[in-house]
Order: sequence, then C-alpha cells, then structure tokens
Amino acid sequence: MDCSPKTALSRRRGQAPKRSNQFSLASSMRFPKAAKKAFAVEFDRFLDLTDGVAQSEQLFELLSAFALNCDCPWLAYRSLAPDQRFLKSARRDRAVLLNYPDEWQERYFKMDYDRIDPIIKTSRKRAGAFRWSDVYNAASTSEDERRVFDEAATFGLRSGISIPLRGPHGSFAIMSFARPWDREFQNRTVTYLQVAAAHFHLSVTKLENLIGVGEIPKVSLREKECILWAARGKSSWEIGKILCVSVNTVNFHIKNAMRKLDVGSRTVAAIKAVELGIIEL
Repeated sequence: MDCSPKTALSRRRGQAPKRSNQFSLASSMRFPKAAKKAFAVEFDRFLDLTDGVAQSEQLFELLSAFALNCDCPWLAYRSLAPDQRFLKSARRDRAVLLNYPDEWQERYFKMDYDRIDPIIKTSRKRAGAFRWSDVYNAASTSEDERRVFDEAATFGLRSGISIPLRGPHGSFAIMSFARPWDREFQNRTVTYLQVAAAHFHLSVTKLENLIGVGEIPKVSLREKECILWAARGKSSWEIGKILCVSVNTVNFHIKNAMRKLDVGSRTVAAIKAVELGIIEL
C-alpha cells in the first residue's frame, strides 16, 4: 500500500520534513479511491477474523498479518501500568507481545533500554501515533535516547511508528510497527495502523478483564536460574559454565520455562518471569 520513496531514519539528523501531526479517521476522506477500497477490504477481513478470538497471541498473529499489507513485518505491544516506566516495577497482569528480531530483544533487555527508551517517554505525552524519525529529530531527545534508535536500526528496525493506547482506569499500552528499510510512513498508512492497533488493544483489554490474572506458572528452581541468567544477557554456553551443566541442559530448561510461560522466545520469557515475580533482576 505504501510505496513512498521518502527516507526515514537515514534523514533524521537533518531537517525533518514538514507534515501534519494529526492522524485521524477523518483524514481517510482524502485517500485515493483505490487505496480506500483496498484498506476497507483488508480491514473488514481483519475484523471478521478477530471476532470471537479468545487468545491474545492469536489476535497478535492476525494483527501481524494485517500489518504486512502496510509493509510492516515487525510489531511490539506492551501494556504498562499508568505510572510505570521501567520493567522492574511492572505489574503482574501486563501483556507483552512482540515479534522483533530475537537479537534485538536480547540486546534491549540486556542494556535496560526501557529506562531510556524515547518511545516510552514520548508515548506518555502524545495522544496519537507518531513517527520514530520525528522523535529522533526532536530537540528534547538526548543522545542516549537516540542511541536506542541507532542500535535498533543495526538489527533491522530502521523506521517505525508508535501508537499510545489508553483505556479505562488509567490503563496504558504502546503498539509499535517497524520496517527493515529507510522509508517514511505515509499519513494514510499511519491511519490504517492506528485504527487496527486500537481495535487490537480493545480486544486484548476485554480478554484481560474476562480472564483476569490467573495462576502464576510453576517454574522449577533450575528453570528460574536459567531464565534469570538469560535475562542478564548470558548465552546458553555462558549459563552452562556458571551452573556447571551442558548447553543442551540449559536449552532444555529454558524451553520448559518458555512453554510454561506460554511465550515464543527466551527474551519474552525473561520479561514475563520478571513481571510475574518469578525472578528478580
């Protein structure tokens, strides 16, 4: 859908292009007819497929498939407490769903980048979607904060948008969509993704209200140890040396922990284990 040749983060140190900061459903009135029709078909299909889905992970997969229509292969959704900035203060019922490259997830977690992530800071202040390139170029963004974007780009996340999502009782979440190339997001693409993200957020929120927190998974002592060291950025080989066990044994325990925590990567397992109070960094 979005074939704009404009660059994104590759131009971020220069003058940011002039554009409207207002992304709303009303702007769809200015979309080309072909684009409006294509969006209507794909969005209606997304709504139909999500109707009645009772698992957050399945909803995330459907949103990921929809985002591919906008050339966005990578997504990240994180629900935060109203006053939460850092991972260690997370509440136990906060959702984390993402498909970012594993290497970047591990790097982000190892470096505690949630403490300086400009996306989190900006989302606290914004009411609508924003481009990463705008944040990068903002005078209020520090060099340390720009480093998060710079490192993300080295792992393939070269341009993106983030959408603050708010709900009842001060609930707050952030949805991000990322691309592996330097190309700016068109206004209509931002609108498409913002509407889909809002629908996803409302669906997940309803599921959380229906299901509740639930029981904390029972993770063995050895599984906790392996996940804890993985959270601290250690490889399976390093963990094996620390615990005096083989690499296969480490991977076995980490896979068991991932299964019990119902996640798809060791990084997300570590995040969820911290949030559930299973481990402490």
